[in-house]
Amino acid sequence: MRLPNQHGCAISMEDLPEALLGEIIKRLPTTSDLNSLSLVSKRLYTVEAELRGAIYVGCGVCPVTVALASLCSRFRNLCKVEFNYSGWMPNDGMQLGNEGLHVFSSCCPSLTDLTLSFCAHIDDSGLGFLACFKKLMSLRLKALPQLTSAGLLSVAVGCKSLSALRLISCKNVHGVEWLEYLGKSGSLEELVVVNCVKIRQFDLLSFGSGFMKVQKFEFQNVCLPYSFIKFDVPSNMAGDQSRYDFCGDFLKDLTLARISTEAEIGLCCLLRKCKALENLSLYYVLGVHDSDMITMAQSNRNLRSISLMLTPQHCEGYVYRTALTDDSLKALDLWCPMLQSVELTFYGCEPDWPEIGFTQEGLVMLIRSCPIRDLKLGGANIFDDEGMKALSCARFLESLKLINCIAITDAGMHFLARSPSLTNLMLELCHGLTMMGWSRLCAHES
Repeated sequence: MRLPNQHGCAISMEDLPEALLGEIIKRLPTTSDLNSLSLVSKRLYTVEAELRGAIYVGCGVCPVTVALASLCSRFRNLCKVEFNYSGWMPNDGMQLGNEGLHVFSSCCPSLTDLTLSFCAHIDDSGLGFLACFKKLMSLRLKALPQLTSAGLLSVAVGCKSLSALRLISCKNVHGVEWLEYLGKSGSLEELVVVNCVKIRQFDLLSFGSGFMKVQKFEFQNVCLPYSFIKFDVPSNMAGDQSRYDFCGDFLKDLTLARISTEAEIGLCCLLRKCKALENLSLYYVLGVHDSDMITMAQSNRNLRSISLMLTPQHCEGYVYRTALTDDSLKALDLWCPMLQSVELTFYGCEPDWPEIGFTQEGLVMLIRSCPIRDLKLGGANIFDDEGMKALSCARFLESLKLINCIAITDAGMHFLARSPSLTNLMLELCHGLTMMGWSRLCAHES
């Protein structure tokens, strides 16, 4: 292939400087584009192979062991590889198994990031080969049915450079030995455990001193906790305060979902131990109270994003409502001046009863005080047209999403048309709105 230069003379792709070829290759976003480019000339084929840093292997790559050897022979600088067999059927051919992982571990020395998803034929012995990846820093394991805690322990012991571990839907992983080892080694900066049915929040406490270095921690339980069942602390945890003898000074990103806790017991203790939080997400966590949020806000003045999904629970006396009140919002207002993103979702709150602990006044106070650019409200039946009027004066608000906010009417949309910075608006299931409200908003914008 030959291209004209500024003087009209033809230049071969073979004559282009390697740095320029590299820039061309980096600007191509898709694998198909890269594959097509490599067919243009031998030099491009060679340069593209040297620069290719990531590949994706899915259903249909068969025989996978032979294909891996060929791919690794061509792409010698691979640092990120994903194997994903989601939707695999028997007629798709063989998946990656222990033998294939063994072959792969011997021919990809630069690997730093590995994802294994829906690999039904990989077990603990196969994971033992990961120790051969001396530079492996990030490991994501999703839906590996044969994986147990023994396999994770071999990873913890063998992968000395590991700094990020994500476990998703690994149903047979249990035990705490691997957590204890990772905690004592202090190498992890990111630990994510999502929908692993045999891993409990109390098991995660075995990570212990590992929380002192970790920057991102996420634990999501499979099912919603049942608010009518008394919180049951395992007997070996009762009174054992040594399990909580750690701090989270570097934790920036914390997500807890679908767990039940009590004061000073369980993973919610992290709210009182963090000092550098920037992103906080609490999804249907029973047992978090205003005092926890106040302590968190006082210690984390760099908080930029908070996402709360709340459901009613039995509070003091006979009160049945979401546990957090305006006191939590006031704490965010006073001590989190950098807060830019807020999501508040309420589930199971009847519109005819005051089952939401927040008030509209508390929400408006927070919106006016903090530089909030992104706001999402779901099921907020306390939020009406007066709240929309307050939003119209929010100087920084750029993105607004309202879902199932039934008290908002066309009049509220009229107020919203005056918002000075709003550029992105999404409304779903707000049944008080009609096309008239939309037309007024559109007419104002035009």
